[in-house]
Amino acid sequence: MSVLAGLDVSIIGADPRRDAPTLQRWLADPHGAFWGMDGLDVDAVSDYLTGVVTDPHQDAWLGLVDAVPTFFAETYDPATVLLRGIHDPVPGDLGMHVLIAPPGPHPVHGLTDAVFDAVMRWCFDELGAARIVVEPDARNDRIRRKNLRAGFTELRYVAIDDGAHTKTAVLSVCTRDDFAGSELARAERDLLAPGGRA
Repeated sequence: MSVLAGLDVSIIGADPRRDAPTLQRWLADPHGAFWGMDGLDVDAVSDYLTGVVTDPHQDAWLGLVDAVPTFFAETYDPATVLLRGIHDPVPGDLGMHVLIAPPGPHPVHGLTDAVFDAVMRWCFDELGAARIVVEPDARNDRIRRKNLRAGFTELRYVAIDDGAHTKTAVLSVCTRDDFAGSELARAERDLLAPGGRA
């Protein structure tokens, strides 16, 4: 449960057949443009998800907010997937991507903070990450700001070829301590404190 927005946030394993239609809609929306998968149909998204969930070095997750599918996350071993030869991994490194559903007609205040907080805690507490590694598109100012609020340190610009396209990314890392001292984590602690707004 994330208290940032008073929302019940849960994460389950993604299922290609069940989740491909939902994920395809999210990827086709302009909010998912930086994933570079807006031209995929449902079958292609299902194939993509199958490739992720059957790879021993990757995982795909569906995020539910108040039991409604609301976000998608991927985790991966940066020593073997995507960042091989680019990132200098240390034991416990875990790569992460997150995609939040396009906003509906009644946007929920604090939703993206709640989702991002839940994904970070999932990576640390459930998946045992010592450090989370991300590589957002350098042009994606919104997610870069969110990463900084969550305690990430931007290391350097890198060129990443995912097989479909090449992007200039900002290699960034966040330890458990970095996250614990971040603006995002402090906001949650303030809400949990006596007199907070949780």
